[in-house]
Amino acid sequence: MKVLLLEDDPALNDLLNEHLEDKGYDVTLCTNGQEALEYLIDNIYDLALLDINTPIMTGLEVLKTLRDDYKNRTPIIILTAYQDTKHLKESFENGVDDYIKKPFDLEELDQRIIKLCKQFFIEQSNEVMINDTTNFLPETCQIRIGTITKNIAQKERDILKYFIKHKSRVISSEELLQNIWVYEEMPTDATIRVYIKNLREILGKDSIQTIRGIGYKFE
Repeated sequence: MKVLLLEDDPALNDLLNEHLEDKGYDVTLCTNGQEALEYLIDNIYDLALLDINTPIMTGLEVLKTLRDDYKNRTPIIILTAYQDTKHLKESFENGVDDYIKKPFDLEELDQRIIKLCKQFFIEQSNEVMINDTTNFLPETCQIRIGTITKNIAQKERDILKYFIKHKSRVISSEELLQNIWVYEEMPTDATIRVYIKNLREILGKDSIQTIRGIGYKFE
């Protein structure tokens, strides 16, 4: 799992980095908000841990910019020494997924990460039941319908994973681009439509609805 950590306190940065790497995570370390924002825009991460009080840009500014300007839905946990509810409220209003106050036990952080992994289908190795007859096997890029197994392309797998994470929510092509592709690989809208068409052929034409002028909704 790829994790970005934004923390400007050297001691805590080292402690969290060592702990996360011991858990087997691939960690990118940042000490200022601008650096973290650029990494999150240019790369795909499974999870980001953002301290609020950081140089150049605060963690809250990074969060708000990602959500508002880039439609980036990377799961984010805010880390903060603030004990007031003002920063907590502002974080959730701007789309944070969880919030943890310092000082915290590493076990508490682990449990919050596990919760988000379950919520957002991160590092999911088991089959995912789409309906009574259809299972999704993300590791092998397969969909099994009854006794028939269909292979899908890696990006089709990534799109389906994203739809499952955000089931019943309308998702624009721009949001898919920002959360599945890095900048250098950006496809055209026509390419996305082909991937969606291929998934519909397997899952059924009504499984992914086109919301005219807005995007797609997975049911």
